[in-house]
Amino acid sequence: MAITKSQGVTPTERLLNDLAERTFANLWTYPNPFKEDHKELCDLLVVFENRAFIFFDRESRKFDGNDKDIQVTWNRWKKEAIDKQIKTAQGATRYIKDGLPIFLDAKATQPFPIDLSSIEHIHRIVVAHGAKDACLAFSEDNVSGSLAVSYDNSLEAKLDFPFMLDLDRKDPVHVLDAHNLEILFSELDTVFDFSAFLEEKERAIAKYDHLSYCGEEDLLAHYFANFDERLNRYTIGTDEKNINGIMIGEGEWEGFVNIEPYKRRKQANKSSYLWDDLINRTGRNALEDKLLGNGDVWNAKSAIHEMAKEPRFSRRALSDTMIEAIQNFPDISGRIVRNLSFMPSFYADKAYIFLQIRHDNPGDYENKYRPVRQAMLEIACGAARNKFTHLNTIVGIAIDAPKFTDRNSEDFILMDCSDWTAEQEKDYRDRNKELGFFESPNLKQVIKTNSDFPRPASQPRKQKKIGRNEPCPCRSGKKYKKCCGR
Repeated sequence: MAITKSQGVTPTERLLNDLAERTFANLWTYPNPFKEDHKELCDLLVVFENRAFIFFDRESRKFDGNDKDIQVTWNRWKKEAIDKQIKTAQGATRYIKDGLPIFLDAKATQPFPIDLSSIEHIHRIVVAHGAKDACLAFSEDNVSGSLAVSYDNSLEAKLDFPFMLDLDRKDPVHVLDAHNLEILFSELDTVFDFSAFLEEKERAIAKYDHLSYCGEEDLLAHYFANFDERLNRYTIGTDEKNINGIMIGEGEWEGFVNIEPYKRRKQANKSSYLWDDLINRTGRNALEDKLLGNGDVWNAKSAIHEMAKEPRFSRRALSDTMIEAIQNFPDISGRIVRNLSFMPSFYADKAYIFLQIRHDNPGDYENKYRPVRQAMLEIACGAARNKFTHLNTIVGIAIDAPKFTDRNSEDFILMDCSDWTAEQEKDYRDRNKELGFFESPNLKQVIKTNSDFPRPASQPRKQKKIGRNEPCPCRSGKKYKKCCGR
């Protein structure tokens, strides 16, 4: 049955939905879900594995043309755009934790397609619009018009100042605004990266007595600038144990986007969206009830679920490998030609198999050709597990070689290898005898060095110019002009 989703009611809700689908993918992103009393639960609900993200979007125009006392206007704007949304977020959190039913429509006829019974962590995000211009006009020191934020529960730290938010440290809610909404979603545009940032931020809020910053984008710049190699993740704060508060200054993000590592990262990420396209195209087929196969893409592990777990820099390496394999597919004539690529995941016990097939006369495409391609993909995955015994999960992707066809389709397979039996090993070894996947004696697993912020490309070393009368470098004993320099 096809699933009909809202696209958002207001312009800002539609923007939020578009940004969220790019980050979390369309299969796990649902605007305007409803409770059983036919009232909206939130403006956007994202569910992935054991984690939920509930968004509350509100635009208040109380600053428009308002020349009254700025403190009074600020208090009214904040009450409508933020305080009420935080209260609603608390109620929505309780509703989800109580396991009450959620629907995609106000009439409660279309149940929410994802099981929320295993949710362990709920992130609450309020998006507040309508104060940016007033914030910029209020102080010439404000760089971007972002709201300043402080998490501190001490009474003496309570703020009552325009465009500065004092949020509860014991029950944290994240607040974004019109300026930094798109920044956060464009820089943390996978569920892994977005989750990692919020998780680290909540860890810092719990660790320090005081955390404050002049804009969410400035906190993001601080986060990116602090990578802990020991923990293998970005961090907020410091290793110094005698520090109990962190304050991040104005303009951190403005400086960060101008450094060369950031520019290299943005350029390197361009190819990675091939991976996103595969996920969202398959998700769209599932939502339109056009997806073939027996995988429950909402409530069970699936190939695209595993693909969606990859962080951005890993998607970059995977996409680059696929693009290179597509471009280098051999131009060999014959009834059927295949090309197989092995691609490591960000996760050490997982890998991807990318199979391309060229068949000049596939005949009955859906009923005969694709089942054969699917069988070959399964054998390739099994052969990969026999070759690389550390793998617990293998995802197979099969397509027709794009270099030689305008028509295409994708087949996916998820192979759980965590309990690989001797019978499975023998079965795939026997089935692979004719195909010979991964049986070259010189085959090695090559892991490309990859990082979120790539280093500059190494420059070729300049060759020393050889004089005409100098000894020839080939060691012939002759002068260069009478040997290799002729």
